[in-house]
Amino acid sequence: MKLQRMNRRALSLGALAVSGALALTACGSDDTGSGKSGGNSSSATAAAGSIKCDDAKGQLLADGSSAQKNAIDAWVKNFTQACSGVQVNYKGSGSGAGVTAFTQGQVAFAGSDSALKPDAVAASKSVCKGGQGIDLPMVAGPIAVAYNVSGVDNLVLDAATIAKIFDGKITNWNDAAIAKLNPGAKLPDLKIQPYHRSDESGTTDNFTKYLIAAAPSDWKYSGGKAWQAKGGQAAAGSSGVAQGVKQTNGAIGYMELSYAKDGLGTVSVNTGASAPVKPSSDGATKAVAAAKVVGTGSDLSLKLDYNTKADGAYPLTLVTYEIACDKGNKADTLPATKAFLRYIASTEGQGILSGIDYAPIPDAIISKVRTTIEGLS
Repeated sequence: MKLQRMNRRALSLGALAVSGALALTACGSDDTGSGKSGGNSSSATAAAGSIKCDDAKGQLLADGSSAQKNAIDAWVKNFTQACSGVQVNYKGSGSGAGVTAFTQGQVAFAGSDSALKPDAVAASKSVCKGGQGIDLPMVAGPIAVAYNVSGVDNLVLDAATIAKIFDGKITNWNDAAIAKLNPGAKLPDLKIQPYHRSDESGTTDNFTKYLIAAAPSDWKYSGGKAWQAKGGQAAAGSSGVAQGVKQTNGAIGYMELSYAKDGLGTVSVNTGASAPVKPSSDGATKAVAAAKVVGTGSDLSLKLDYNTKADGAYPLTLVTYEIACDKGNKADTLPATKAFLRYIASTEGQGILSGIDYAPIPDAIISKVRTTIEGLS
């Protein structure tokens, strides 16, 4: 009888462990787009002992880029398991919303897929007493051009064709320009339905920077976080664009690779390299490795080469910055802010990114980020 009770207890504990693991895997935001961000891969888990909590405690509010939301979710899970006294709440409302929340003093830090503009830096000085907001590059990732076209499993496009599709100049999937890039493909006589972001977005900013650099004669808009071309379908957040494309045969949209899941195809980009380049973590890292630091002082904003023709370098790559005060951070959130930023910039924090469809920041740049974080005050 005693042995039977022990067996029943072991079975019960095993079931609890399984259900607990499943619950952790299921946790996350509606805007995650990928189940992988919950840490269901060993690469998404950090050793708790490697995270320095210091005096971090309380609630840390943050907002901004939805592009990095999957990465933030994985980081928050690891960090809060190690630092149980801290609750990190990252909303992921979009880069524009994040910058606004930061300059209004509503959040401890923000995420943005574009570096701060001069007016935002000026506005931040009223929040960062004696200092200003700075850009810390933390996450790199490919922007996938994802599509949903029945019967088309592999699709190659170049910058000019992508520009014409999103500007409404190419409107059918069997257009001659698409057929020329995809010899032998069975392209349907089907209307193209391009999706873009309805909210201000650093993803839009980087996507259009690519089109301006690589297809200047076909993309005549000035660019920025707000979508400027006419027509097409609009959706909020990366998850909204992904959902719209998934639900519509003939649709195409731009989104971070971590959202291009569940039946969506991703375009291989003909950059002029020896072979078309598919979006990947390695391709993004190769692109960012050639970036130049153009920020001044503690600011580490980067300039990317969107027109790269290097083999294996994926040109449609964005860098997400964490924006914090260099000086004048609020005393009650400074320890938690530094501890969290220190972790996500660490070898362990950066190490989980490739496993969830992002790319780590190259060593030469992330080492400068780490030094800057230690100097936040």
